[in-house]
Amino acid sequence: MDSLKHLKDFQVIELRRYQLKEGGQADFARYFESYVPEAFQQLGSIIFGQFLERHNPANFTWFRGYHNMEELGYVNKAFYDGAVWAEHSATLNEFIIDHTNVLLLAPLHPERGLAVLPTVDPVKESEGAQGVVVAQIFAVKPNEVTAFAEQAEAIFASYRNSGGREAGVLVTLDEPNNFPRHPIRTDGPFLVWLGILKDSQMFQSNFKELVENSLPTLLATDLLRATPELVVLNPTSRSRLRWLHLL
Repeated sequence: MDSLKHLKDFQVIELRRYQLKEGGQADFARYFESYVPEAFQQLGSIIFGQFLERHNPANFTWFRGYHNMEELGYVNKAFYDGAVWAEHSATLNEFIIDHTNVLLLAPLHPERGLAVLPTVDPVKESEGAQGVVVAQIFAVKPNEVTAFAEQAEAIFASYRNSGGREAGVLVTLDEPNNFPRHPIRTDGPFLVWLGILKDSQMFQSNFKELVENSLPTLLATDLLRATPELVVLNPTSRSRLRWLHLL
């Protein structure tokens, strides 16, 4: 029996970007990762990772996964009607200005979904999660996600060849929201490329320029509704999604 089977095949993924009160990022992150990740895992869901947005000190970003839409509905009801949230919701909600910037996503292909990395080892990783995670968000024209993904693949390959690790390629999941207490965006479609870099030096010396140089090619596809957004994410101390030398 595979004891880790429940940590695989998450086909429904939320990219959640919260706007917080000024100066609240670090404290919110400490509260969040102290109370929330294991509670969702116990219910069958997963939090892939949580981050502070490097160029937006008001934002806290996290990725939450479910095996299917049915699970999204009952896991969220169980958590938000449950004991952990009842005890800590007032503390967490005090920081949050807006929680509605949420993309509902699925892997572009099964093999390009988000993998669940090991939990942060408190002994061997005494400094906490390391590395830099980057998310490039593409607002794609209607019915053109597949075509854009095909044309962008050479660019994504160049990202991988630069030393970064591809963490996933995700696309908008067009499903009804079965937990309406939490709104999701309906202004898609979107494609999201995720990568993990070793450190800030790798981002500044190589990856940032590579992304900037790729923009004319991506825009020339005429398949985008806007200039792609690059979100640079610093993993919080216990974020699963991070740079690991063993991978």
